[in-house]
Amino acid sequence: MITRTLRSAAGLLVTGALAALAMPAPVLGAGAEKGGQSLFKEHCAVCHPDGGNIVNPKKTLSNKDREANKVRTAEDVVKLMRKPGPGMSAFDQKTLSDKDAGEIARYILKTFNK
Repeated sequence: MITRTLRSAAGLLVTGALAALAMPAPVLGAGAEKGGQSLFKEHCAVCHPDGGNIVNPKKTLSNKDREANKVRTAEDVVKLMRKPGPGMSAFDQKTLSDKDAGEIARYILKTFNK
């Protein structure tokens, strides 16, 4: 009788574990936070593929070009996003929150540091 009870309990545990593994991962809703990489892909990658610059090749996202253009910190990147020069679209706070702009800036600094 004890063996039958233990087998039933073990069977329920295995069945429950398999059911949990079969469940799909939660889908992030519209309000879910995005990382810098996905925000970059969404807002920047069209003009800056792989950190380049299709409009002005002298203003890539590489560390060398950023330094030459005095864009050294995340705050500098965000400032440039808000009030860019000719050829670049402005990203105001309605388009891109300060938090998201900061995420993109940190991603740029981390990723295109060569």
